[in-house]
Amino acid sequence: MTSSIEILISAQNVPSYAHPGDAGADLLSSEDVTLAPGERRMVGTGVSIALPDGYVAFVVPRSGLAAKHGITVVNSPGTVDAGYRGEIKVILLNTDSQVPYDIAVGDRIAQLIVMPVTRAVFVPVETLPGSHRGEGGFGSTGYSSPTNGNQS
Repeated sequence: MTSSIEILISAQNVPSYAHPGDAGADLLSSEDVTLAPGERRMVGTGVSIALPDGYVAFVVPRSGLAAKHGITVVNSPGTVDAGYRGEIKVILLNTDSQVPYDIAVGDRIAQLIVMPVTRAVFVPVETLPGSHRGEGGFGSTGYSSPTNGNQS
């Protein structure tokens, strides 16, 4: 099922989908930037949007930049709420410890995913119902390795 919503946009370069069926539309840099090793920086996209109520946009890393160059989005996913009208900026991090990374105007730096949002109603209670997992937290669903007995 393919559906679409109209999003009002002010942009130097309108985000676009590289392939049919892609979830993320490419966001392009609106500025030249060099990220030093280990440096993080907000990089402009020149894109401002007006999402309809009931929708959110998430800014997520590009897998190719992460795999090939160690460039990622620090606060992934970055959340763009329906009421926000400012420029979408991407907080990029160069995870490489030795090699700087150059970004030119028009380079693809992140992806924008637009999704519907379900609003929660939070109901205070004294106790929560039980579950199979219970209070097991970080690493609680790991497994024991037959060779070392460590949890993943």
